[in-house]
Amino acid sequence: MQLGDLLTNEAVLVELGRRLERHRLQRNQTQAELAEEAGIGRATLQRLECGQSVQSVSLVKLMRALGLLEALDAALPEAIELPIVELDRERRGTRQRARGSGRRARHARTPERPWRWSEEPEAGR
Repeated sequence: MQLGDLLTNEAVLVELGRRLERHRLQRNQTQAELAEEAGIGRATLQRLECGQSVQSVSLVKLMRALGLLEALDAALPEAIELPIVELDRERRGTRQRARGSGRRARHARTPERPWRWSEEPEAGR
């Protein structure tokens, strides 16, 4: 079953838990053994395998113990560069954004000539 086919977050968690349990069983380990190897509590592993929410660090620890940490690279690559975006960027002569938000540089008038109300265009003229 593809995770993208699942409609709810809960269904995705249940499927992830089922997959993690299968990996554990293929290694012929009990929940207690794998939990100890991963450095998480057995109850946390049980919650994961049942499809319940846990801390992200617990999932990372478990995937590391199962030898699946590299799968996160495939699931969430550093960046996806779409060719059409690159072409558009080249056409406009812009560069890739460094970040999405935050303080922007102030592009106010120079200190030697500050903005004045009289410079505002009047409506209707």
